[in-house]
Amino acid sequence: MTVTDRSNELINAAAQAAADKLAHDIIAYDVSEVLSITDAFLLASAPNDRQVKSIVDEIEERLNKELGAKPVRREGDREARWVLLDYVDIVVHVQHSEERVFYALERLWKDCPELELPADAAATRGKAEEHARAEGDEDGELS
Repeated sequence: MTVTDRSNELINAAAQAAADKLAHDIIAYDVSEVLSITDAFLLASAPNDRQVKSIVDEIEERLNKELGAKPVRREGDREARWVLLDYVDIVVHVQHSEERVFYALERLWKDCPELELPADAAATRGKAEEHARAEGDEDGELS
């Protein structure tokens, strides 16, 4: 089994929405072979809670407006450290950068095929590391 056209459409729209809100390290996996509950996972991260919430809100709004899709479940909103949007066909994980490193979901799903994403989303790879280096440089300058 592979990702359905509908799942691919949802993943691409969600990835583009995340990229538009400056998410870091957007990646999607086809988990249809190993999970029966969903076709694909989308992972994205942001350096602060406010941006995590902004990314989640944009994904939810865009998928509803453009594709008529609403999540059946939304979890983690209160802390905005790791928000999960469950659309049944896909599951979107938007994590604070610290949670992304700690939980390392990529390690869990590394054997699953990666899905091709829109160019804007693919271009976000390595942004978290870049941001962390820039923050470190700023901190060093202030000392």
